[in-house]
Amino acid sequence: MVLADTWYPNWWQALLLGMVQGITEFLPISSTAHLRVVPALLGWPDAGASFAAVIQLGSLGAVLIYFASDLRQVLLGSWKAWQERDFQQESWRLLIGILVGTLPIVVAGWAVKAIWGSPPRQLGVIAAAAIGLALALGWAEQVGKRRRDLHSLGIGDGLWVGLAQALALIPGVSRSGVTLTAALLLDLQRSAAARYSFLLGIPALFLAGVAEFISEFKAEALLSQGLGTLSAFVFSYGSIDWLIRFLQRSSTWLFIVYRIGFGLFIFLGLALGFLQP
Repeated sequence: MVLADTWYPNWWQALLLGMVQGITEFLPISSTAHLRVVPALLGWPDAGASFAAVIQLGSLGAVLIYFASDLRQVLLGSWKAWQERDFQQESWRLLIGILVGTLPIVVAGWAVKAIWGSPPRQLGVIAAAAIGLALALGWAEQVGKRRRDLHSLGIGDGLWVGLAQALALIPGVSRSGVTLTAALLLDLQRSAAARYSFLLGIPALFLAGVAEFISEFKAEALLSQGLGTLSAFVFSYGSIDWLIRFLQRSSTWLFIVYRIGFGLFIFLGLALGFLQP
């Protein structure tokens, strides 16, 4: 058996894995889970957490371009707030909320890497997390008031959503899924919750991708990483646009049902033997 540490996808495998990453990164269904399950179904080795983290840089590029005007407004508005020492301005509160919300996943990620090396990627863990987060998202859909928009967000909101984001270190939870759940529980409108999830994910995607690229740098992996990153960029951009439009008119129940079915499929595959733990 080829070990994941020594296996690098060829050009078309890298493009396919990048497509999987791009489509699933911002949908609340877990890109990590799908990057683990799809290769298992195709009989490929697991490309590993490092490959997944690096090609996330393609998703980062997509969200930076898609939200370029939003980011420009936040940065310029925050600079103006700093100059005027008016720290109640919306842009400043949003920026600090994003920065504060990034701290939990940075601290938790460092702790996980120091203690265990990497989070568990067993399919049983992924299946349980997929179903568990589906139930949490369903609860958020039921109790969330959906009366707030991005203009009402503060630093406290960023901290709570950031604490939830740290749970995304568990494969199968989904960073976008858990932050969307937390935002809905804070009574955000669905499309606003998704936009905030995207913005909050920028530092996390950057730090994870760059850290893994530097620490796991191998010249022989550059081609597959580059193609995977490019593919992830293209499909991430389309996924962001589709999700924003979808949540403006629909609930998240489609993803809740999908996550439950996905988790049950994994458990079935493990029971029947066509998926290996």
